[in-house]
Parts: sequence; C-alpha cells; structure tokens
Amino acid sequence: MNIKIDNKAAFTATVTPEAVEALKPAAIQAINTLETGNGAGSDFLGWLHLPSSIDEAQLSAIEASAQLLRDECEYVIAIGIGGSYLGAKAVIEALNDNFAAYKPAKGARVLFAGNNIGEDYLHDLMTLVEGHKFGIIVISKSGTTTEPAIAFRLLKDMLERQEGKQWAARHIIAITDASKGALRRLATQEGYATYVIPDNVGGRFSVLTPVGLLPIAVAGFDIRALVAGAVEMEREGNDEMIAYAATRNALYRDGKKIEILVNFDPRLHFLAEWWKQLYGESEGKDHLGIFPAAVDFTTDLHSMGQWIQDGERTIFETVLSVGDQHHEVVIPHDDADLDGLNYIAGRRVDEVNKMAELGTKLAHVDGGVPNLLVIIPTINERYLGQLIYFFEKACGMSGYVLGVNPFNQPGVEAYKKNMFALLNKPGYEQESAAIQAKLRH
Repeated sequence: MNIKIDNKAAFTATVTPEAVEALKPAAIQAINTLETGNGAGSDFLGWLHLPSSIDEAQLSAIEASAQLLRDECEYVIAIGIGGSYLGAKAVIEALNDNFAAYKPAKGARVLFAGNNIGEDYLHDLMTLVEGHKFGIIVISKSGTTTEPAIAFRLLKDMLERQEGKQWAARHIIAITDASKGALRRLATQEGYATYVIPDNVGGRFSVLTPVGLLPIAVAGFDIRALVAGAVEMEREGNDEMIAYAATRNALYRDGKKIEILVNFDPRLHFLAEWWKQLYGESEGKDHLGIFPAAVDFTTDLHSMGQWIQDGERTIFETVLSVGDQHHEVVIPHDDADLDGLNYIAGRRVDEVNKMAELGTKLAHVDGGVPNLLVIIPTINERYLGQLIYFFEKACGMSGYVLGVNPFNQPGVEAYKKNMFALLNKPGYEQESAAIQAKLRH
C-alpha cells in the first residue's frame, strides 16, 4: 500500500495532534460500523469489499466487451451522469496523454454524454460522430434519468439510422439494474449486451463496477492493475484513512468549513471532480458537512490564489502530491537570458513544479490555511485504484464521524420535481400549478 497521509501542516493552535488523536476512536468506530453493517445506509455498502470480490470471469468479460468496441468503433460514447460518468472520466483523464484528443487514437476514442442538457454540446457531439462507426455504453439503473435518457434517445436513433438496428444492437452495451427498469426492458427487447449495477452500490461509489471499468478498458487502460491497487488499499489502508477522516473532522469542528482538493498535475482535474461528488453528496445533509472545492495549481494560484492566501479563514487544503512524472523535460540555457530563467537552466520542469508546491504550502500555512498531503508515488492504474478506494472508505468513515448517513442523497430530488412540473410531465399537475402560482407572484 503506497498512498500516504501527512497531516503535520494541518495542525494549528487549536487543531493539535492531541485534538486529532481524540477523534481517532470515532474514526475507528466508523470502520467497525461499516464492517458490521449496522449504521445508517447499510444497504449501500456493496462497494466496501467490492475490489476483492471482482473475479477473473468478470474482468475477462469486461475486457472482451471493451475489445469488441475498440476493434469495431472509432468512437465509444459513455452515457451517464454523476457517478455514472465521473469515475471513468477521472481515471481516463488521469492516465491519458494530456493531448490525446488531438492525436490519432489507438483504438476507439471514449467520449461522454448524458452529463448535461446542453443542446449545442449534443449537436456538436452528433456532428463529430456522424458518418463514423461509433458504439454506446449507456449507464443508468432506471433508464429514465432525464439527462442520460435524452442523450441515449438521440444517439440510439442516430446509430440505428446510420448503421442499421442489427449493427447498433451489437454495439450498444447497457449497464443497468439486474432485473427491473426501462433500460433493462429495452436491453432485453433489443438484445444488448448488459452489465449490472449492484443494488447495494450507489453511483458515486461505482467506479470499480462495470460502470467505470468498461469505459476505462475501452480507453485502453489496465483495469486489472486498477482493481489490484484498490484491493491493496482495502486490505492495508485503514491507518491512512483514519488519519484523514479524523484530521478533516477536527478541522471542521474548529470552523474550517471548506476543504479544497489541490493538485499540481493537470491530469488530476477530473479526479477532483469525482471527489467533489463523492464527499459533497455523502456529507452535505442535515445542514452539516464540509463543502468540497477543488483547484488546479499552479494555474489557479493566478486566480484563486489571492482568496486562499488572504480570504476568510474557513478553509483547509488537501494536496494530492505526485512523486514521479513519466517523462523528463529539462529547461535549456539561453545566452541572452532575457526572461531571467538561467538560474534554473539544466533543471527538470518537475523540480520547479515541486518547489512551487512546497512554496505554496509554506505560504498558505503561514497565512492560516491548514494543509494535508495525500502522497502518491506516480500516476498509474495501480495507484489510482488505491486512491479511489482510499477516498471512498475514508468518506464513509468521515460521514459517520460527522453524524450523517453517508450513503443517501435526499436533496438531489428537489430540482427534478420542479423541472418535471415546469415541463408538464404527467403526474406533476399539482406541482405545476403550485409553481405557476408562485411565478405569477
């Protein structure tokens, strides 16, 4: 197990090592609550031992489906929203060449849809794949979630018109409920290959199910190494999770209401987006919870840096610190030295980046911003698997320490009810009348 936590820079005058130690028994109790399954939301603990339960047959089947799509499609569109796309997007973006979108693909290029209702987005996507062989991975337990349902209706219709229903059926894969729901019925009717979203795994914890593994495999990455890393963390990572959960809760109790996940590597941008959903949806309830935010440094030091350094002291930072890069780029000497950079000539760019990371931490801690470090040796499938499981289990622990049910999301339905009423969806007549009366006033 290689992910490490360094919380020494998180200690303040009031959040002392002793204060963190005082919360560790609660974090340990949270582990016991998870393992015994006697806490709130215990019917959604399928992710807890998911990595070690994935067998050879499952991995081989996913790899075979991925290979079919890679061999016979130029594009594969993964349709889903929230946890049904963010985990796969996070891993693919972290492992990809930074400019993969501008280079010839070695197999199918994975695109994403159904995570918004942007009309121009869907138009541009459909224009891109028009006339090209493309496949679809549609991810939805119900098949009726508005955003992915719209995207799937459009793209399914386009694919069937372009390639014929038989070809389309062979290249549409549905990841859905085992036995019920609109998408399951359609998949059975049309003969789509299917994978199951386990009933006891919520969307934001689903990246290590076929929801994440199939798109990641289609993108050409090693899902076996990803799962193996998660297994390592499942078996050995409790000490690091306890340190993280206890420290962030100690800071929250001391008035630090916002956690900013920081990276110094642009490949981790969508890992932070996945983390924001995981923690925001898990902890933000009952008028409690740390607000999860994220920044990309050093880029955002030139925009958000002023607020972080000198703004209201209600924040702390968790820095994703990456050890080794995959490539070396050395700064050359320039005789004229008009830019004044000869003092770092001959040094690697990564050395400069790491000094920026250290200098930022020192400046922010001096400015009253506690810092935690989550240290990973490099960015690869194994360590991403460790990181994903680390954040998942620490999230469940942290939610229990906070005193909320980390596995429900009662607040996400409010906007849907209003949207359905405004669109005059059948069954929402009473809500529609109430909203129209409110708007008239």
